[in-house]
Amino acid sequence: MRGECVCEREHESALLPHEVALRRDPTDAGPLNRKTRDKGSRLTSVVVSPSPYPIFMSNLIAGQPKYRRIVLKLSGEALREPGSLEAISPAIVTDIARQIQAVRDLGVEIAVVVGGGNIWRGLSANHGGMDRTTADYMGMLATVINGMALQSALEQMGVVTRLQTAIEMANVAEPFILRRAIRHLELGRVVIFGAGTGNPFFSTDTTAALRANEIRAEVILKATKVDGVYDSDPKTNPKAKRYETVSYTEALTKRLRVMDSTAFSLCMDNRVPIIVFDMTRPDNIKRVVLGEKVGTLVAAEG
Repeated sequence: MRGECVCEREHESALLPHEVALRRDPTDAGPLNRKTRDKGSRLTSVVVSPSPYPIFMSNLIAGQPKYRRIVLKLSGEALREPGSLEAISPAIVTDIARQIQAVRDLGVEIAVVVGGGNIWRGLSANHGGMDRTTADYMGMLATVINGMALQSALEQMGVVTRLQTAIEMANVAEPFILRRAIRHLELGRVVIFGAGTGNPFFSTDTTAALRANEIRAEVILKATKVDGVYDSDPKTNPKAKRYETVSYTEALTKRLRVMDSTAFSLCMDNRVPIIVFDMTRPDNIKRVVLGEKVGTLVAAEG
């Protein structure tokens, strides 16, 4: 029929109303574009967008994101106000959510892994005499609590978010399903991974490395309270040297503290770069994604 364009119907929960947009340029419609030609007129198309934000192309003119899919690793301590007895600071969580929203609005697909150290540290409890397996499972539950707090803050800003957990808890989160997680990312939803890997003896750093490899993320952004990787502790050594870039091999040789050994090996073996940066500085997540020289880049040589 003349002028008619038929779009493939997605899974009933796949599309939100704002995720179907009209675009005049048929050359930049993405893999899900369906084209039609009205005789005597220009090519037009209906786009089932892999992200709800590609139509805001003005965002990309001023600053083109260097990375399109990232894993942001947050420590649980990042959610706590220094010196406060409260495990989670609503003001800090809101600020982190605002930064994530700003990056999401650039069209970047964001997955978040958050630790639970502000609530519970399994290793510390183990040193105090608790069974390590039990202590680690308690730590996994702490990461879910933090994930729920971050999800709530994001959704209050209108950012569609999904919390997926490695341990099934249907009343509060989706189970981790790889293809579903990737589909959420393609639709512009922020995905938070909770409950670690679902196994004791593995840190949330390892979770970040594992999930980054699974979803084929281009980089892991490790948010810390220091502005990169140093050859010694900058808090105790004022002459500590900060690296702008460092190879995996050099980081191992010099025993630089980037991630735990399991997580670091996963990144090195699969050539997933890591950027260690200071989360406390305003808009640093966005600056990293835009390719500015922030923090330390750990990557393969060459």
